[in-house]
Amino acid sequence: MMENNKKYINALKSVINTAIDYSKLNNKKVLVTGATGLIGKALVDYLFTINDSVVVYAAGRSEESFNARFDKKDNLLYFNYDLEKPLDTDIQFDYIIHAASNADPKTFSADPVGTMTSNFTGTYNLLEYARKTGTERFLFVSSGEVYGQWDGKCDAFTEDYSGYVNFTEARGCYPSGKRAAENLCVCYKAQYGVDTVIVRPSHTYGPTQLRRDSRAMSEFFTKATDGEDIVLKSRGLPVRSYTCVFDCVSGIVTALLKGESGEAYNIANKDSVVSIAELAEKIAACAGRRVIFDIPEGGTAGGSNIVRGVLDGGKLEGIGWTPVYDIDEGIKITLEIMEEEK
Repeated sequence: MMENNKKYINALKSVINTAIDYSKLNNKKVLVTGATGLIGKALVDYLFTINDSVVVYAAGRSEESFNARFDKKDNLLYFNYDLEKPLDTDIQFDYIIHAASNADPKTFSADPVGTMTSNFTGTYNLLEYARKTGTERFLFVSSGEVYGQWDGKCDAFTEDYSGYVNFTEARGCYPSGKRAAENLCVCYKAQYGVDTVIVRPSHTYGPTQLRRDSRAMSEFFTKATDGEDIVLKSRGLPVRSYTCVFDCVSGIVTALLKGESGEAYNIANKDSVVSIAELAEKIAACAGRRVIFDIPEGGTAGGSNIVRGVLDGGKLEGIGWTPVYDIDEGIKITLEIMEEEK
């Protein structure tokens, strides 16, 4: 299993921040939704890396997926849960990290309703539990997509930016669902005093990605690991912030333990801002492959219409987060671990 891979373990250890007091997690019960997703898997492993006394409940609907990914630990427990239903349990969770969400374009197209409800209804059900039981802190994993269209008035999105999202198209299900869930977190703090904090990861990549993930960056890594050239169906001009999953999970825990209640924090590395084409070229070069442009007549094969999605991570850095992996180092470690895990 990946959690026993030495390079993977060392990568998790490399993002430990000695300035953060991880003892706050001593013997705490932490519910993690989306525990078998790209971010969730690394997050669960990271929690045990920084504090081996923490008790993690990995929430999901498939115990088979849980068992296939995680080794047995006395303090790692599968928690069967459907986000569409109220959370009804006698367990008192100290922290809840809500990281479950549809996150790839094919799923948006096939299940826009589920994409919306896993964010809003799922967040509501978890917040209701937190309100009734006095959970110490609720952390919502949102997305940089909440910023919508870039208007050219800034180089990078700070947490107070709000751009246009076309909610009359089904593709708007993801950013709209995240926006609504974020506001629900803020409302629960204002009305009920629930301690909530929000993180907005930029485009996150890493060896914990699922092979079925249809996001471009994930497909690039899969192609490269399979020894294939990367084929681009567009010029790949949009510019994005990218974050290696190891830095992403350290950012989540930083916000969990040090973030100000009711606030949102971007997770973005200023040394990992590249265009889609540049990302493909870097991945291909690292794997000894090529990028082939196969642009159909008309100049594009669909894709995102957001030309710039760069996030400013300064606010999170201001409370102690320090990213370790720039784009080149992040690509290198991702490919090395994926190659060993084939």
